[in-house]
Amino acid sequence: MKNYYKISEISRLYGIGPDSLRYYERLGILNPKRDTNHYRLYSLKDIYKLNLICDLRKLDFTMSRIKDYLDCQTVSNTLDILRCEQELLGQRLKELKEKEHLISERIETLHQTEHITTEQINIKTLPPRLCVQETAYITRDEEMDLLIQKLMARHEKKIRNFGNQIIGAFLSRQDLMKGIPNVYQSVFFILDTDTCEYDCELPAGNYLSYYYRGDYNKNAGCLKKMMDYIKKHHLTILGEPFELYEIDNRDTMKPEEFLTEIQIHIR
Repeated sequence: MKNYYKISEISRLYGIGPDSLRYYERLGILNPKRDTNHYRLYSLKDIYKLNLICDLRKLDFTMSRIKDYLDCQTVSNTLDILRCEQELLGQRLKELKEKEHLISERIETLHQTEHITTEQINIKTLPPRLCVQETAYITRDEEMDLLIQKLMARHEKKIRNFGNQIIGAFLSRQDLMKGIPNVYQSVFFILDTDTCEYDCELPAGNYLSYYYRGDYNKNAGCLKKMMDYIKKHHLTILGEPFELYEIDNRDTMKPEEFLTEIQIHIR
């Protein structure tokens, strides 16, 4: 085994760019020798330090923290570092378990949508649902996407995972009853848990429900069927109609695979 390695060899071995190796040298962490041509030569001691640097950087230790440790490496300091690593790994494992749970949750939700009956009117009894909301007159998909992004940015801390987030939009009933589809008054997210910070509430009660698959241009016709049902059964409308997006462009680029539910609060 060689006693010294050139910067190009170390760079290939560790997948670390030459600029990073030079930076470690400027910090005083690595101290390569120079050959007769002034090329850097890294010793086995430098390689040992690089092993530690790589391990600690994976856990987001700062370079100043790593330098302090390497400058005064004792059993006591090593124990401190190991305990810190253990704590960080515990946090990472917790985050990974949460991500795994969210992925499993989304897989289950998508599987459940395969069994949803569409083009059929039902009445659901639902609990109160707290929401955050962005209001605007929306006539294009691009406007909807922009508002969703604004809402996401404004309430990022309340959102566990964008892929799992229940997204809805209040329809413009006046436009849709004129036969003009895909027109909205606002976009909202339904929050997972109770919070004192919310913009609006979908009240508890009975909701007329109608699922449809495909392009959003179908929503005017779907709403007309619901309004006819309300009239026929002498129901009273208590709130504006809204859509909930079970499958949308977060899951598929094919509009024919979209699954949307329209709800209207009634009594």
